[in-house]
Amino acid sequence: MTDFKQIAIDAKKAKAVMNRLTTDDKNKALIKAARDLVDNTDSLLAANDIDIENANKAGMHAGLVDRLKLTPQRIEAMAEGIRQVAALPDPVGIKFDEHRHANGMVIEKISVPFGVVGIIYESRPNVTADAWALTFKAGNVVVLKGGSDAIESNKAITACIRKSLKESGIDENSIILITDTDRAVTAQFMKCKDFVDVLIPRGGAGLIKSVVENSLIPVIETGTGNCHIYIDDDFDLDMALDIIYNAKTQRIGVCNAAESLVVHKDSREKLLPAMEKKLSEKNVELRADSDSIGQLTNAVAATKEDFYKEYLDYILSIKTVANVDEAIEHINEHSTGHSECIISNNEANIEKFQKEIDSACVYANVSTRFSDGFEFGLGAEIGISTQKLHARGPMGLKELTTYKFIIKGNGQVRP
Repeated sequence: MTDFKQIAIDAKKAKAVMNRLTTDDKNKALIKAARDLVDNTDSLLAANDIDIENANKAGMHAGLVDRLKLTPQRIEAMAEGIRQVAALPDPVGIKFDEHRHANGMVIEKISVPFGVVGIIYESRPNVTADAWALTFKAGNVVVLKGGSDAIESNKAITACIRKSLKESGIDENSIILITDTDRAVTAQFMKCKDFVDVLIPRGGAGLIKSVVENSLIPVIETGTGNCHIYIDDDFDLDMALDIIYNAKTQRIGVCNAAESLVVHKDSREKLLPAMEKKLSEKNVELRADSDSIGQLTNAVAATKEDFYKEYLDYILSIKTVANVDEAIEHINEHSTGHSECIISNNEANIEKFQKEIDSACVYANVSTRFSDGFEFGLGAEIGISTQKLHARGPMGLKELTTYKFIIKGNGQVRP
């Protein structure tokens, strides 16, 4: 069983060390860790092969296996994410506000690290490196609890980073991996409010729901992605086909993939047959409502539940609407608040859609696959928040800090 008392001791000690690091200290350690991950590609892939073999034996879905798999290119992408984080401005010590009280004392509001950040995640070993890089640059210690599916990969990545930190003269416990895969350990971790300052879940709907409902630690909720694309009545067909194909099929096992198409009734005849032909290249199953199914040759009837689903599969639901207002109403009802897109040549409808859709990322004529901290220029992301407090959308460095007030005076007392 995991010794949380020892983890608390190690994390608090590392937290004190982190508070003393300069920006240069952090950047040098990040660059070294990125280099070491690439240099250790063979050992990381060997560990990942064990996880992939176990996943295939267990009958894991292809989309989830894809999320789990490491390749030399994905390891290089992890390293590049770390390098980008190193190149970003330090989010700690930023002065948000300063004013002088009538009695002469000076009050400053400055950014500071959270302290210890806990992350619970599933089946994506790249999260191990991404989460450490961001939390480290923001001056935090990170305690990671990955899923059993990626345990060998996570251990290998963590061991590599800890070795890099030690060689850089930094407490390696600025990253701590909980290696016990028992679910009871996860439940126990969610109660560690005495030393974990904030908890971030990354994974499927079940994991996120469990953390939100059971954690005693404050939670930043990263949501599932039932992402929509709405095709307006005035649109460019080639653009629409390219965006739908990319958003649905470029990677199916990610939260910013499109799961539902909402189509204006006057666009069905123009769009749907051509879209079906395009998506047939990837054998995408179409689940259409009664108003759209007649335009398709191989679609099946959609159920009410289909319009709420994050498939993470080659499946797309299709809903017909009368106008942009009905599209907005449908999407706001069924969305998880992640990413939505309108494809339209009508500027008024684009403005209305982007104003009234209640999601973290709202696109016009762009694939939803860009909802990503790397693509948004944040470096690697810690997750995509679908809540409105304390962060929303792709979470980068700034979202991993809080603030405190610094007050300076010369003997003032309150009358």
